[in-house]
Order: sequence, then structure tokens, then C-alpha cells
Amino acid sequence: MKSIYFMPGMAANCEIFENIKLNDSKYNLHFIEWLEPEKKESLEHYSKRIALMIKEKNPILIGVSFGGIIVQEVAKIIPVEKVIIISSVKDPSEFPVRIQWAKKWGLYHFFPTSYVTLIENITKKIVSSKKIHQRIDMYKKYLSVRSKNYLDWAFKNIILWENKNPVQNVYHLHGTKDHIFPAKRIKNADFLENGTHVMVLINARWINKKLLEILENNHEENV
Repeated sequence: MKSIYFMPGMAANCEIFENIKLNDSKYNLHFIEWLEPEKKESLEHYSKRIALMIKEKNPILIGVSFGGIIVQEVAKIIPVEKVIIISSVKDPSEFPVRIQWAKKWGLYHFFPTSYVTLIENITKKIVSSKKIHQRIDMYKKYLSVRSKNYLDWAFKNIILWENKNPVQNVYHLHGTKDHIFPAKRIKNADFLENGTHVMVLINARWINKKLLEILENNHEENV
């Protein structure tokens, strides 16, 4: 039986994978929650701590968004069978211009991460739209990793990621309407038409189909 480890996106918990269905007689699924970063912890050191949570040999790693960056870093530390990233990037060149500018000017220092929960609560009080309330409730369910220390660390390490010595066995699933990592900058991916950054939740049928193709070796590598 093959072991698969899932890593959620920034601030997200593993409930984002609730609609991922794979044959449990063939695949043993594990879900990694975010650790609280240590003071001034490097991405490399953090990834080593994540790697220590992986007990099986030669696993398959699947990561969403920032989790996709983390699993690529983990794959530099331990032997893995393959890496699958969803709604993520393989290289800093795939970042949108705004992130590249943030890196150049060090703008991650000024992101008001401590205001994320405050803004959410104020919005819910002053906006009467049922749709807005439902969206905020969804954010609360899936985006539960909210400490200022973690958010500051995550924003900084996304923006500064360089991906030195990139791993080669990476498969990439991406949406054409991804608003975080625009598809026009993504190279060598399998694209879902009109898929968004949260397609792992709302397009799980397509994700499950593509994962099965990759896991059963009926899919060409992207890198």
C-alpha cells in the first residue's frame, strides 16, 4: 500500500481535502497540519520539521498553494516517489508580478496580518449579504491557522522562496481562473478550465480523476 501525505494551503487546515476520495485499499492517506513556526525559522528548517512527521519510506506528497511549496522543499530532504502540487507554483518565475515586487521592496514587512480576523468580523457585521456571510463562515471553517506569528512567517517565506535545486518529479494541477497564482504565468501544468484557487474544494471530482491518473502512472510528468 502506498502512503500519500497531504499538505494544505496557507492558513488552511486539512478539512480542505474532505472531498478527495482515493481507494483506501491501495492508498494510505495522511494529513499534515501546519506547525507553529519557531522564531526567525527558515523555510528549510521548517520543512525539516515537517519531514520528521513523515514515517513511511518513499511517500507521495501532495500540497496545495503554499503547501505545494512546502512539499517541494520536503522532497529535497527525504526520498519521495512523486510530488503533486495543486493551485501552487514550481518556481518563483511563476509568481505574479505583485509578489515579485513585494520581494524586491521587502513589502512582506508591512502586511497587516494581525488585522485579518478583525477585518473579517467587521465585514460580517456591516455587510448583510447572505452570500458574504456564507463565504466568511467557509473561511472560518477551512482557514483556521491564524496566529500572527504563523501568518507573518508564511507571507515572508512565500515571497522570498527561491527554490534552489528544484526537485524534478513534480506534477502540477492548476485552474485557469486562479486569482492568487494566475495561469498565464504557470508553465507545464494540467489546467482545469475556469478552475479557481479553491478548486481542491469545489472541483474535487476533476482533482480526484487527475490524481488517479498520476498515481496510476497514466499521466506525464510536468517537470
